[in-house]
Amino acid sequence: MPPGLRPAPPVALSTASVYPESAKAAFELAGELGYDGVELMVWTDPISQDVAAVAGLAERYDVPVLAVHAPCLAVTQRVWSADPIGRIRRSVAAAATLGCRTVVLHPPFRWQRRYAAQFADEVARAGEHAGVALAVENMFPIVRSGVRTVPYSPGFDPTDVGHAHYTLDLSHTAAAGSDALAMLDRMGDALTHVHLTDGSGAPRDEHLVPGRGSQPCAEVCERLAGSGFGGVVVVEISTRRCRTRPERIALLAESLLFARLHLQPTAHPAPLPAAR
Repeated sequence: MPPGLRPAPPVALSTASVYPESAKAAFELAGELGYDGVELMVWTDPISQDVAAVAGLAERYDVPVLAVHAPCLAVTQRVWSADPIGRIRRSVAAAATLGCRTVVLHPPFRWQRRYAAQFADEVARAGEHAGVALAVENMFPIVRSGVRTVPYSPGFDPTDVGHAHYTLDLSHTAAAGSDALAMLDRMGDALTHVHLTDGSGAPRDEHLVPGRGSQPCAEVCERLAGSGFGGVVVVEISTRRCRTRPERIALLAESLLFARLHLQPTAHPAPLPAAR
């Protein structure tokens, strides 16, 4: 690398990007395509819940786990534990065991009142363990029959609360109608993790291939590269409608190429603004 250039951020593949195939397939395809690692989505796939099995896959395919996504989806409320605080702590322990620095979390659901009251303090405390950063992700409202509701407490934008670390998801900014670049600015130097994906602006979570929707994916990547961003960029797209593995591989390869192209480092990086 020429003098004065910082290395580009690593690009990982979310294991959710190969659904309905398993986490094993994600490791295999990440290795084949040249991803720098994976983000482990802990969900209903039994392999994703078995930390020893995941460590074995990382070794077998020579693909490290660069982040753990905690089981905080609506369909994973019983994975690992019925207690959401227990799930956070187990996710942090899994990250430490797997040697990665980041756990991705969603804000609590509104019906999780006790959890919501404890969330900020638990995230701050848990983040002190083993040097693991808990990066809270921006979410989006739900629109049904023309009615817009926010299922998260206190809201879908974690910068309204303030956390030490954030995950920016570009499908979620699309679904929320949020200004992704403004959110990037608000997250500032607390931005730890990015889900590189896209959306059309429809009020639903689409997880399109970056560059195929309305979000400023290229500009976000270029700003990350220009700032000397030290986190991980994760391709988190939906390939569930692919009928064959070659179709899935084509989408994953296109997404990786997009990331590599727009994350090229610059000679004089400009820092991200301080988190507000």
